[in-house]
Amino acid sequence: MRLAKEHATFYLLISPWLIGLLCFVIGPVAASFVIGFYQWDLISPAKFVGFRNYTDMLFHDELFWQSLRVTIIYAFFRVPLSLAAALLLALLMNKRLPGIGLFRTIYYMPTVISGVAVSMLWVWMFNPQFGIVNALLEKLNIQGPGWFTDPKLALPTLILISLYHVGSTAVIFLAGLKNIPPHLYEAADLDGAGSVKKLFFITIPQLTPTILFNSIMLLITSFQAFTEALIITNGGPVNKTLFFNFYLYQNAFSYSKLGYASALAWVLMLIILLLSIVTLRTSRRWVYYEGGDSR
Repeated sequence: MRLAKEHATFYLLISPWLIGLLCFVIGPVAASFVIGFYQWDLISPAKFVGFRNYTDMLFHDELFWQSLRVTIIYAFFRVPLSLAAALLLALLMNKRLPGIGLFRTIYYMPTVISGVAVSMLWVWMFNPQFGIVNALLEKLNIQGPGWFTDPKLALPTLILISLYHVGSTAVIFLAGLKNIPPHLYEAADLDGAGSVKKLFFITIPQLTPTILFNSIMLLITSFQAFTEALIITNGGPVNKTLFFNFYLYQNAFSYSKLGYASALAWVLMLIILLLSIVTLRTSRRWVYYEGGDSR
């Protein structure tokens, strides 16, 4: 009887979370899977079309392939660049210097600032007429380009400004650095190893589990890129910044194609799942664990 009361109390206490999970996570996910087999504009009755949304997507929709291409290029460059920038930042924040705690807070702050506000800031800074970036280039007698209007520069510029958000990745790297046993560096000092050798033979191998985690998280967030495309470029010049998530949003809320947008969402989920599995599988070859066994 007492055990039953404890179980009842437990489920009562977590019931708000369970209700939220059912209503706002599991329910919408299941609904989107079903809606993906329908043609529905929220006004007319839903019409069952089977797999036509998926076949149209794969064989007849050029914008689907363009959005996928743009997102893959964005992820291909953003993930390694963000890893390198975050690791460098973490190495700097790991130094024992006066006021280092303040600098850690400052570097992390962009992570908690609204993406819309940050995007508006980038729009102002890279404005070709009065932006601060082109103003600085003008002082060097360099004609500043249209960063977000030039088809050749729009996507590289978005990749560049994405490095602004490496604060959370750097904090995770910093936690990994704190967990590296100090005696490894002491032994390396006794052997006469320099800073570069200690970085490549101690720090990076010890951080490979952290690198794996950050790589997967960056991969997921790269394929979910949306705010910059909506606020800064609105899909970009000639669809050069048409991210997959932004194209999904257009179909759902601009074109009222709820069934097609749901199908796109499930394709996106499958792509992210597949890439995450591949990353985890290949990690056995390069991730070092304390016991010497890559799992």
